[in-house]
Amino acid sequence: MRTGSEPSTARSALRARFWLSVWGLSWAAFGTAAFALAGRTGWAAACGALWLVATVDLAVILRHLRQGPHYQPGRDIPPYPPPEDGPPYPRPPRHRPPGGGPYQGRPGPRHP
Repeated sequence: MRTGSEPSTARSALRARFWLSVWGLSWAAFGTAAFALAGRTGWAAACGALWLVATVDLAVILRHLRQGPHYQPGRDIPPYPPPEDGPPYPRPPRHRPPGGGPYQGRPGPRHP
C-alpha cells in the first residue's frame, strides 16, 4: 500500500553507483594493463571488456545525474496524493470451472 510520501522519502543510489563505477573502472584499467604486461592476453581481454562495461555504466549514471530531479528527487519535490480506497478499475470476476477445481481427475490414494 502506498502512503503517498515515497518520492520525498525515497533516495536514489546514483551517487553510490557513481563511486562504485569509478572504483570498478580503475581496477579494470589496472587489471587490463597488468595482465597485458604479464602476457596474459585472455585475462587482459576479460578486464578490457569489464572496463568497457564500467565505462558505459559510468556514462549512464552521469547522464541520469545531469537530468536532475526526475531521476533523483530532492526534498522540495512534493509527494503524490494518496490513492483512493479501491483500485482505479473494477476487478474482473474470477472464473472457476464447474466442479470446484482445475483438476477433474480421480483422486489419488490417501496416506495415513
